Amino acid sequence: MRAIVLAAAVASIGVAWIGKVSAEEAFVTNQLGDSLTVVDLATAQAIATIGIGGKPAGVAVTLDGRFAYVTSPDARALTVIDAATRQVTGRIDVGGGPLGVAVAPDGATVYVADWYAAAVRVINPREQRVIASIAVGASPSGLAVTADGRFLLSADRDDDSISVIDTATRARQAVIKVGNRPFGVTVDAEGRRAYTANVGSNDVSVIDLANNSELGRVKSGLRPYAVALAQGRGFITDQYDGTVTVFDLATLKPIKRIAVGDYPEGIAATSDAKRIIVANWESNTLSIIDAVELKVIGEIKVGDGPRAFGAFLRR
Repeated sequence: MRAIVLAAAVASIGVAWIGKVSAEEAFVTNQLGDSLTVVDLATAQAIATIGIGGKPAGVAVTLDGRFAYVTSPDARALTVIDAATRQVTGRIDVGGGPLGVAVAPDGATVYVADWYAAAVRVINPREQRVIASIAVGASPSGLAVTADGRFLLSADRDDDSISVIDTATRARQAVIKVGNRPFGVTVDAEGRRAYTANVGSNDVSVIDLANNSELGRVKSGLRPYAVALAQGRGFITDQYDGTVTVFDLATLKPIKRIAVGDYPEGIAATSDAKRIIVANWESNTLSIIDAVELKVIGEIKVGDGPRAFGAFLRR
């Protein structure tokens, strides 16, 4: 039934949707397909497929759009991709089980969460090597860096907490208790609040970064995976429900549930904050949500088992 609804939505929009999204690209990791699909969001077309291997999961595109970094847990590696040429330019052995990945705003440092080692690997991308490790909680998953580059957040899934790391000293300066099994973590543009999707407690923790404390929680659907922010709202992927829960950032009250594809995981907002892009693991699609009208306006076919876990949009 969901597929029929989505097909009808795409048919009703037709060509009118094309071109309304800013000229951005989605770099979507296809874990079951051992690949990465590059999608032109202006034309709603997949324009390249890049072989990765090792069951790729996490992805982060640099702010300048020059590089994309992809984690492969099975290969214990980080793949470096020239985003313009779509070529693999390096593979870095990070060991353990690399999952979440984040890039400093200046692009000079890459951070990789090692699920098995309870650590974040610090990587020099120019030298393509690990230069340090930072101890965090058990099973680190999602990573996020504040816009000023001063702090790194790690969602430590099996410790039910968030680690706050000073990037200058590479020291963990705070541990914030959140809901059960935090996975994806997102920081707002001002660096004032963070949002973590708690897979085990079916909610999102809202964190005050000035005080390193939990402000409250937002009820989500089943098995929330990650959060995107746009239009004064938060958007949560609910894996088991095939929905995106929308909530108000000021009141923390849920507004709406939007049906998308099956098993939604990665989620991100376009730079103009008008569209939300959702990767659907079991449907092998991206759903496009109008962030103002709160409805699905398009669907794009990608590879097998898309996760797109991280900052997967090239702006």
